[in-house]
Amino acid sequence: MKIGNVEINGYAALAPMAGVSDRAFRELCVDFGAGYVVGEMVSSKGVTYHNDKSIELLALSEKERPAAVQLFGYEPQIMAEAAKIAMKYDPDIIDINMGCPAPKIAMNGSGSALMKNPPLCGEIVSAVKNAVSVPVTVKIRKGWDKHSINAVEVAQICEQAGADAITVHGRTREQQYMPPADWEIIRQVKKAVNIPVIGNGDITTAVQAAQMFEQTNCDLVMIGRGALGNPWIFKEISMLIGHERPTLPVSTAEKISVMLRHVQKLCEYKGEYVGMREARKHAGWYFKGMRDAASLRRKAGSIEKFDDLVELCKSIEM
Repeated sequence: MKIGNVEINGYAALAPMAGVSDRAFRELCVDFGAGYVVGEMVSSKGVTYHNDKSIELLALSEKERPAAVQLFGYEPQIMAEAAKIAMKYDPDIIDINMGCPAPKIAMNGSGSALMKNPPLCGEIVSAVKNAVSVPVTVKIRKGWDKHSINAVEVAQICEQAGADAITVHGRTREQQYMPPADWEIIRQVKKAVNIPVIGNGDITTAVQAAQMFEQTNCDLVMIGRGALGNPWIFKEISMLIGHERPTLPVSTAEKISVMLRHVQKLCEYKGEYVGMREARKHAGWYFKGMRDAASLRRKAGSIEKFDDLVELCKSIEM
């Protein structure tokens, strides 16, 4: 498929997840077959104010292409200005967040709160589209709450304003990440627009990805929580959809090897002090399903040095 003039080779994309979808994880997921990655959401105001933390989140490497920068905000001109600044970091795509349910984002009028104001959604897309030379995409939800299921309307408005693709998460803001995602709304959006539609919500296995393709006719699936401690999911999806012979289940030894490689990247890009503190949550996800996983997660919660994690791994039964 293509998003504007950007070719996506693969069947699954990595979702933007705050504090998770950083450079280290994006590169790892691309290595395992992610066809497209979206970085952590970045405040448009933070970018225009040249806030160091916001600017750092714009950085992309050549090992993670094609990749998008995702911006959030509610003021069209500020979003456009932030998109122009983001272009200095050579993103392949600019993605607009209209789906984040976090209170500190939504209560400020950004993220999923934009679903309550469809005309404003169109104004933001139009402003950003006119400000940059790369494709512009939008990530939305089913709606704000059960009384305002308007994903189809918002998607059509965004398309008319120039959006090159739409990602749909099958829950309302009110539902957060529970109950099960509604894939029917993704099918409805796909039927209503003429641009690519990316389906998102409740894909934790390759089989579920295949089911979403079949049920919604979407052009690409987006994986969020299903990739935590499990970058192999992208390879598994590619093999299943591509009708290749499935590989054996991932062994404990391989999980440990990839985890250490991941954490090494974190330390390389962020320094050992920050990298190892961020590694604690990732280690917990990788340890899931292993023998004595609860004990391993508890011990990982206090590691401070990479060598400490290596020593902890030596105690794991293969």
